[in-house]
Amino acid sequence: MKRLTKKKALTLVKELDAFPKVPESYVESTASGGTVSLIAFTLMAVLAFLEFFVYRDTWMKYEYEVDRDFSSKLKINVDITVAMRCQYIGADVLDLAETMVASDGLKYEPVNFELSPKQRLWHMTLLHIQERLRVEHALQDVLFKAALKAAPPAEPQSEDSSTHLTACRIHGHLYVNKVAGNFHITVGKSIPHPRGHAHLAALVSHDSYNFSHRIDHLSFGEAIPGIISPLDGTEKVSPDSNHMFQYFITIVPTKLNTYKVSAETHQYSVTERERAINHAAGSHGVSGIFMKYDISSLMVKVTEQHMPFWQFLVRLCGIIGGIFSTTGMLHGMVGFLVDVICCRFQIGIYKPLKEAPLNMQENNETPVPTENYTE
Repeated sequence: MKRLTKKKALTLVKELDAFPKVPESYVESTASGGTVSLIAFTLMAVLAFLEFFVYRDTWMKYEYEVDRDFSSKLKINVDITVAMRCQYIGADVLDLAETMVASDGLKYEPVNFELSPKQRLWHMTLLHIQERLRVEHALQDVLFKAALKAAPPAEPQSEDSSTHLTACRIHGHLYVNKVAGNFHITVGKSIPHPRGHAHLAALVSHDSYNFSHRIDHLSFGEAIPGIISPLDGTEKVSPDSNHMFQYFITIVPTKLNTYKVSAETHQYSVTERERAINHAAGSHGVSGIFMKYDISSLMVKVTEQHMPFWQFLVRLCGIIGGIFSTTGMLHGMVGFLVDVICCRFQIGIYKPLKEAPLNMQENNETPVPTENYTE
């Protein structure tokens, strides 16, 4: 009974076979079929190779949500060189709540404003990258992928050996409240004031004013090596002594998750404006560099994604099956057309046969034999 049951099961399975085998005696190999097969296998190999590179590639996914973190501090990373002596200028932050932030994290280093040939080459390269980023926004994804989770690069040592250093490099970081504020560099050191703060500018001569500056780096949040901020490499030369430079910055909190780094940083966009201070002409203000920033309530989540392995297998099977089926259909159609046009009409297979004469048809008729039956 068990053997009969197994035989029935095997018979049932054989009847469900969707891939019946054709005996080799019924299969005919042709040169055209071999050529088409060779082309099909070559296409399969090339497309499968390209599909493997697509599988290895990654892309950035952008998601937006409301930033609910309002109690933490915002870190400002600064590296600015101003064409004035360090004792004549001061930098600090005043937020929207009229709270003055201590600038203890900033260092004032006397330097020369002019760059060395190596530094100038790097500066020109950075400006070229900034130009390409403004035109091709997809390059930002490349920078995100290249970001590294590591300590910021070491600060370059000053190569100035001269004792006459006429510029000041202000670098370091500040921690401020996550509200709109104003980071500024102006004449005189800052002192606290009941209504905010003030700068001791009366002791500095107007002839020494020169707010030509170069922003080597300005970022918000965690400093990530490999990320280039919009103001990095900006260089402004003041045409006169009394000049105001303004930067209006909109900061967007950003969570970056890639295969190399996972960090909470901030992106920003900036609008620039500058004007000369001339009270007689009605252009009032204070000479200096003013960076007014505001923080967006939306947060951007940037995640690096990769094609799943199962999707790669499905696409690979689609490539192989699609090429195999398509080439088989094209080979059959082309072979049929070639047979019809080039062969059959030449031989005359489809020419109508001439009608035979009536007497030939009658002679060709075979008489039906009859049998005599006797009772």
